[in-house]
Amino acid sequence: MINKDMQNIGEEICGEYLKHIMKCEFVSYNVDLGNQGEMDVLGISLSDKKIYICESATHTQGLGYSKRDVKTNKIVPDDYNRFKSKFSKNAVYVRMQFPKFEIVPMLWSPIVKSSVKVGSYNTINELYRLKSDLLSENLDLNLIINDDYKQAIQALKDHAKTHSVEMKSSVMRIFQIEGYLDSHLKKRK
Repeated sequence: MINKDMQNIGEEICGEYLKHIMKCEFVSYNVDLGNQGEMDVLGISLSDKKIYICESATHTQGLGYSKRDVKTNKIVPDDYNRFKSKFSKNAVYVRMQFPKFEIVPMLWSPIVKSSVKVGSYNTINELYRLKSDLLSENLDLNLIINDDYKQAIQALKDHAKTHSVEMKSSVMRIFQIEGYLDSHLKKRK
């Protein structure tokens, strides 16, 4: 079952990856957690007894959430806190609903930059700190960022060009058309 309520392109890429590459039988978008917020993408693999809890941040200028510090009134980076809170809440919700399933958290973001300036905020370092800290909650965060994001897109493209029946997802249909067009153009030469 696929629920496609109001997902953005990054969420759709993530969901299609869960469906076609990870073989999830159920994918849902923008899962309402009640007063705990929402989860961007949820994938369930019944055969593996795994639940994928995914957050998608599709920013073309790089990941970089921020907030206003109440003490200093300055804008400060907030990637770590934002995602720590989201993954922790998501895991609590999923554990209550599916206590016998393994939880696989994933953060999807195509462009995550690191700072070369010593002593300045480094988003990559913060995400690895997040990955390390989530282990204490038995959550092994998969960072689908930069090269891994590109590889995930390539896996979807490779999958799409093996199917001749029209794919329903607009993302997968574009990948499918691109694959068949490339093949057609090569044959013409």
